[in-house]
Amino acid sequence: MTKQEKIELIKPYFDFWDKLEPKIQDFVCENMYDMTYEAGENIHNGDQVCVGVLFVQSGALRVYIMSEEGKEVTLYRVEEGEVCVLSASCVLSEVTFDVHVDSAEKTRAWVLPSGAFGDLIERNIYFENYQNKLKAQRLSDVMWTMQQILFFSFDKRLAIFLYDELVKNGPVITYSHLEIAKYLGSAREVVSRMLKYFEKEGVLTVSRKEIVVTDKKRLFEYTK
Repeated sequence: MTKQEKIELIKPYFDFWDKLEPKIQDFVCENMYDMTYEAGENIHNGDQVCVGVLFVQSGALRVYIMSEEGKEVTLYRVEEGEVCVLSASCVLSEVTFDVHVDSAEKTRAWVLPSGAFGDLIERNIYFENYQNKLKAQRLSDVMWTMQQILFFSFDKRLAIFLYDELVKNGPVITYSHLEIAKYLGSAREVVSRMLKYFEKEGVLTVSRKEIVVTDKKRLFEYTK
């Protein structure tokens, strides 16, 4: 891959790219590298040296927190074309809690190492503003997740999750009950029980490997 080809691939992630000095553009280009992660692979956690900022080319990442007992609560997903900044938490002084990042599916991403990202923040006002913008966006996602956990009933939370997947990927949902439980910060048994209830109500059908939404309108009603 030529330098210009690489620039064309990474440029869309930075809406201020053309305002950067050539030496800063070169620094970014030289330090970013391409990585592929297998589904379920742990990319970052509190016990590891933070990997850096992840720019998702394909696939998706899951960002979550974990209790001492191993209970997981998903904070948000990072989809294709989006940026995961909390994987560089070691250079974000405001982030004082341990965050875990897994690949939700096979994922390809550009990686900007934490050291290089920290250097850019110190040297360039555009990158300083960029990291503030990314943190603000993700704080909004985290607050939405906390609002659901604290104030929404579980059937509503599950309905919102299923409806979001329906909109993004169609009526066939291939997450296991355990995976859904991790996303919602609940137990597999609770998820299975509520899915059976939705099935009884004619909203969906459940099999061993997939969930099929059969009544989109009814499912949407449960999200309200």
